Amino acid sequence: MDWTHYRFLSRWALPAPPAVVYAALERAEDYPRWWRQVREVNRLDDTTGIIRIRSLLPHDITFTARETRRDPAAGVLEIAMSGDIEGWARWTLTADGPGTLARYEQVVEVRKPLLRRFAVPGRPLFRANHRLMMRAGRRGLAARLEAV
Repeated sequence: MDWTHYRFLSRWALPAPPAVVYAALERAEDYPRWWRQVREVNRLDDTTGIIRIRSLLPHDITFTARETRRDPAAGVLEIAMSGDIEGWARWTLTADGPGTLARYEQVVEVRKPLLRRFAVPGRPLFRANHRLMMRAGRRGLAARLEAV
């Protein structure tokens, strides 16, 4: 087993139609306004940016996100990531009654030396850290959508 390889899946039930959720998720530069663990998003151009995240554990993860798929009709947003983590992430949105089910998939390899050093003993903490970050993101986006 490669202890630096992670596969994550989260599902968020959100109180707005898919088009509204999609519009919020495609504006990555706004994430820090509603997702406190996304500390910075600096756009480099229309499809690329540098993102810095930090959850409960005292370490930042910085990566370049490059858009690989933007398909509003299918409800799909996908990026490739390189830097402290390398891999991809994808949002897939589907209608769920009057709201939306947002499915988030992420497959990454940790490249940051400190996190690689603690890959085996830290794995349960890293996974829990990710769960907490995703829970906070869902709450933040739901609150933002309800306020609009």
